Amino acid sequence: MRGSSTVCPKHSSKICELNCEQCDIPICVQCASSKEHQGHEFVDMAKTLKRRKKVLERDLHELENYIYPRYQNTAATLLVQKADLNENCKKLTTAIDEHGADLHREIDSIIQEMKSYLDEMKSKHLAVLNKQEYETTSAISEITQSIADLKTLLDSNDVSRVAAYKSRNVEFSRLPPKLTISLPRFTPQMINKELLYEQFGTLSLLSVKTEEPEEHYVTIDLPAAEPSPSVRQFIDVPRIMTEIKTEYGQYQLRSVSIQSEYEIWTCGGDDKIMRLYNIQEELVKSVQTKSRNGPTDIAVTSSGHLVYTDQKDRTVNIVKDKKIKNIIKLRGWRPVSICSTSSGDLLVVTVSDDWSQTRVMRYLSSKEKQCIQYNDNGQPLYSPGSSFKYVCENRNLDVCVSDIDAHAVVVVNQVGKFRFSYIGHATSTTRPFNPRGITTDSQSRILIADWDNRIHIIDQDGQFLRYIDNCKLQSPYGLCVDTSDNLFVAENDAGKVKKIQYLV
Repeated sequence: MRGSSTVCPKHSSKICELNCEQCDIPICVQCASSKEHQGHEFVDMAKTLKRRKKVLERDLHELENYIYPRYQNTAATLLVQKADLNENCKKLTTAIDEHGADLHREIDSIIQEMKSYLDEMKSKHLAVLNKQEYETTSAISEITQSIADLKTLLDSNDVSRVAAYKSRNVEFSRLPPKLTISLPRFTPQMINKELLYEQFGTLSLLSVKTEEPEEHYVTIDLPAAEPSPSVRQFIDVPRIMTEIKTEYGQYQLRSVSIQSEYEIWTCGGDDKIMRLYNIQEELVKSVQTKSRNGPTDIAVTSSGHLVYTDQKDRTVNIVKDKKIKNIIKLRGWRPVSICSTSSGDLLVVTVSDDWSQTRVMRYLSSKEKQCIQYNDNGQPLYSPGSSFKYVCENRNLDVCVSDIDAHAVVVVNQVGKFRFSYIGHATSTTRPFNPRGITTDSQSRILIADWDNRIHIIDQDGQFLRYIDNCKLQSPYGLCVDTSDNLFVAENDAGKVKKIQYLV
């Protein structure tokens, strides 16, 4: 065991022969008899060293034979995946270029065909014009000669020549028919960029699926891990924790969004003011919209900034550093509802100007990342109509839309593939389902405000779980959940926000 001894840091003349199990440090005999280690358990240093080396040997064995080779395999796999990605992108780029060249050839062919038709029309019309021009020029020449002859006869006393004169005025008075030519016109069709994208082709999203690798365990005497937290359960009777009276009038309050554990943003109707309240019912801040229009919906980003949609102005705006900035400006579409995702994107429900189409757009800042509009059969996922539709992202990254016109909640996965729709609880046949605001909690449950004074709670697969209908709700509209799973309900009728506890 030569070289294994350690000089005691407190007693330089002593060697650490023991290891204090409670303090997990080497000590000498003098330290062991001190008050500092009174009642502690001591183990011979040689045994401790042997035990520790056994752990080191196990770690080394695991690193060399299991962990390091797996990392090497992962690194090799990543190189192959990068090469595949580059090759795939090259092929797609070539395919896009070739399709673009085909489209250019079709357009060039249309242009050439239209030019040829124009040249043909020009030739036909020009031939008619040339013929009439020749006849008119000849008639002018003959008339000019007749005028000269008449002047000569008038100056002449030759009876025979005057007698031989025959008038051609009747002939000349028959003017050639007047030509009315309608010149061809070219009326270009307005280029619809979105329709052009659809006609050109689609590019599917890059999907990256993360799978947890199979774990390899080596048995080592280590402290047990902390148990994972259990699933939060419903309380028997949901209860109102706080009521916040807002300044919005009856049937005005529509949206509520969490700023922090103690503060909420609100907006409503045609009121151009967005208001921040704390849970003590105090008005903390007021912000007026940039256009002075009433905001359609609000949300708070992951960085804590307020964003809102302005349907009349066709803009999405952010409030930052006491200034309001347009981050999205739409054409032909109007933004309705908005939510901020866990990745920092914005999901925006937009409707066409003629209310015939509805879609969900995903933006990173002002850049379009995704459009969710149709199912696999090409059918619209969402109903047309002027009523509002609310959107939220679930913890499993599903996109959930409360479709008021369809009386349904439509859920698609992260890439926009239809998962299910919820049209109300099957046993509730006498009360129609009138969905408004929508939100999700930490358990991936979906909560939907029902205009009929209740909240529906369903699981992430659309199975009904329960109602919240005992809190004297008055036309619940906007919903949001804080980090502690407390539910905030904006009551459209009463102009109040109720904070409700429904989980233990």
